[in-house]
Amino acid sequence: MTLTSTDIAEDEMMSADQEFDGFGCAGANLAPALSWSGAPAGTNSYIVMAYDPDAPTGSGFWHWAAFNIPADVTSLPTGVGTDGVPLPDGMVEARNDYSQNAFGGACPPEGHGVHHYIFTVYAMPQDALPLDETASSAVIGFMAHTTSLDHATLTALYER
Repeated sequence: MTLTSTDIAEDEMMSADQEFDGFGCAGANLAPALSWSGAPAGTNSYIVMAYDPDAPTGSGFWHWAAFNIPADVTSLPTGVGTDGVPLPDGMVEARNDYSQNAFGGACPPEGHGVHHYIFTVYAMPQDALPLDETASSAVIGFMAHTTSLDHATLTALYER
């Protein structure tokens, strides 16, 4: 599988469009546009997740966990889930580590250095996970890692 974006690039700094609006940050908090291809036969849905392993929490920071994305959806537009940019039918956004059911942009501590934001799409054999919007990102990640058919990643950077 391959994951690409018109908003972010591998090992390149993200713009303020993908910075969180809160916790001392004042970005646009827009999910980046993502497109994927090359899913294997048997793919019935997708999961998209964004994770910062560099966050000083002891366990990283989940910025996004979206699941039950229908198999015929192979891209998400910039700002999906915000006003005027609806989620695809069936897609569920779980609670991120900002305690929001949405994409939560980058907001690393000032002076903490460069953080890596790992965006991953998982091809899933299930039509839908038996979860709802209250599911934790860790549970969704567990299901993705244990049952996905394939995945692709794109790692962008951010620093304050």
